[in-house]
Amino acid sequence: MFHAEIYAARRAELRRRLGEGIILIPGNMLTSNNYPNNTYYFRQDSSFLYYFGLNTPALVGVLDADTGEDALYGDDFTVEDIIWTGPQPSLRELGATVGVERTFPLAELRERLTRAIAQGRRVHYLPPYRGETKLMLSDLLGIKPEALHDRKSVDLMLAVAEMRETKGPEEIEELEKSFHIGYAMHTTAMKMCRAGVVEREIAGAIEGIAKAHGRGVSFPSIVSQHGETLHNLHSDGILENGRLLLCDAGGEGLSYYCSDHTRTYPVSGRFTQKQKDVYNIVLEAHDRVARLIAPGMMYAEVHKAAYLTLAEGLIALGLMHGTAEDAVAAGAMTLFMPHGLGHGMGLDVHDCEAMGERSFDFAQIAERAAASGTCIYRAGWKLRPGTVMTDEPGLYFIPALIDKCKADGLYRGIVDYEALEAYRDFGGIRIEDDILVTETGNRMIGGEKHIPVTVEELEAVVGR
Repeated sequence: MFHAEIYAARRAELRRRLGEGIILIPGNMLTSNNYPNNTYYFRQDSSFLYYFGLNTPALVGVLDADTGEDALYGDDFTVEDIIWTGPQPSLRELGATVGVERTFPLAELRERLTRAIAQGRRVHYLPPYRGETKLMLSDLLGIKPEALHDRKSVDLMLAVAEMRETKGPEEIEELEKSFHIGYAMHTTAMKMCRAGVVEREIAGAIEGIAKAHGRGVSFPSIVSQHGETLHNLHSDGILENGRLLLCDAGGEGLSYYCSDHTRTYPVSGRFTQKQKDVYNIVLEAHDRVARLIAPGMMYAEVHKAAYLTLAEGLIALGLMHGTAEDAVAAGAMTLFMPHGLGHGMGLDVHDCEAMGERSFDFAQIAERAAASGTCIYRAGWKLRPGTVMTDEPGLYFIPALIDKCKADGLYRGIVDYEALEAYRDFGGIRIEDDILVTETGNRMIGGEKHIPVTVEELEAVVGR
């Protein structure tokens, strides 16, 4: 948790941006797993953390943009609660730690909101993503759950997304701490990689590191010899020599800021020439992006640069023909890398993708945001100092996608489908790091320390 002044300043800036109305920022509640008293691990809502910093369930933050008042609504723990949880700070004590003086029982929130609505005041809320929050907002605001999406505050969505986009020095420090968790996770995975090991053994070991040094994983770990499946969460395979292991994993620090890295390496500890050739194409795209990123660039420019580098490499291998520009223009690279180059990083591993969209002029995308409520569309994303994003190019040989594109007659004269037959069982390679955009360019989160990434570095660790 940061100093109270940081949270107070963030709330004041949000009130200023909205200008009028009541801003409702609910925290998350405990969510039952397979029976009521057995809950999932608690994970606080990231926007609530950003403005209120408290990791306690069932709190609601309220900002009044007209009066300048901040308030917390929630209930103090009872003796019956404390039997199970131990002594807990009061709501008033919690509020004081983040600069909120006014605290109220949760039951009083309904009366306040009912009064505000009767007065014709606007109540701003973000699109809810959890069932419990949807039901609570529906009850408090008198809006049917299915209508909440249409009544969400686009102004609030874009204001929050824009504020969280630019990371302050205190946030960068937390991201650096999370990098070190990720470093330990990935180097442990490399050292465990050998024939006969079950993928889940590695997944379990690295997720234990995330829990031991932070809050846990920032997303379910992807540890698979089937790297061509982008989000492969099945880790039941037994490692075999001759195959590649893709490990995409990250940790959340104690402050919930995330890390996200991917490495791909040979189970045997030594790349074959074929694997090395493809790997070095991906590495060159990764490194080109790291050399290129600078403030003021559009994300689409960076994505295209990665595509061009990958296309040049595939042409050199004889898997594509013509020029890289023609291949990218024809859309042929989506056959080999059917995902974006990267995403925002911060309190969420895909930062702010619960609201808004990434843009340098958020007013321009208000119509899209009203319709979608997500920010996975990144064409209007302009990089600025303080932006943190992933750099994660990849090359994937997906038999079903290859067959479909060939059957549909796509990319004729560009993709050599006959040559691709020799890569049907290759799998996939992805390389990922987290990059901070600075005033003059960029730097990797982690500074001088980096997770082994070159062929030589990986072979030195995996093939020890």
